[in-house]
Amino acid sequence: MKGVILAGGLATRLYPLTFATNKHLLPVYDKPMIYYPIQTLVKAGITEILVITSGPHAGHFISVLKNGKEFGVKHLEYAYQENPKGGIADALALSEDFADGQPITVILGDNTTDADITKPVKNFKKGAIIFLKKVPDPKRFGVPKFDPKDHKKIIEIIEKPKNPPSNFAVTGLYIYDNQVFDFIKKCHPDFAGRNELEITEVNNFYLKKKQLQWAELDGYWLDAGTFDTLFLANLYWAKKNGSPDLKRISLTL
Repeated sequence: MKGVILAGGLATRLYPLTFATNKHLLPVYDKPMIYYPIQTLVKAGITEILVITSGPHAGHFISVLKNGKEFGVKHLEYAYQENPKGGIADALALSEDFADGQPITVILGDNTTDADITKPVKNFKKGAIIFLKKVPDPKRFGVPKFDPKDHKKIIEIIEKPKNPPSNFAVTGLYIYDNQVFDFIKKCHPDFAGRNELEITEVNNFYLKKKQLQWAELDGYWLDAGTFDTLFLANLYWAKKNGSPDLKRISLTL
């Protein structure tokens, strides 16, 4: 199993912070954001990793991550998405040669989680696994619609719905077999009206073939892609790592 971290985009929602560097290099407590997805993959036994980035600060990753040895990464590669607005599926397409026919675990670079995905990674055979998490704001995510007669069966995944059919979000963590690249080639930029190739459409292709499984992510998870979630992620990891000043900060707030 190989790992792919998607760390592209322009992160305009985080301007002016991202005028200075790529979003995924912003600090989350005592580490750059991208350290967290790397740790998630390495903890699951995945030590061959491709980082896909884009935008004007792509070169910053090399000085931060180097060759990945200090994280336990045996092989680290980089790829560049020329169109930073192309979408997640467009970025993932760049990993086809790296995957070399093997399954891949994909994680978005702004996802911070302490969940252990070792078991689903080791037991993966074919198709796709998506990881879900209950959230207070599902409108920001891809949201699964469940069969009313079978609440464990997903019948559709809707991208950023105005009226979410459930309070589950599709987190930015997926396991795919090599079919994923054929499905990406079938994606249409008008799928969700945002003129980009959506990973939600890829997941729906697997769903139509009855090859999509899902698991609820066990543990903390948050995407740090907005000012509020970046702040909350910093608070969580400060608390988890035993910040000596956290009590004083809490009293001040």
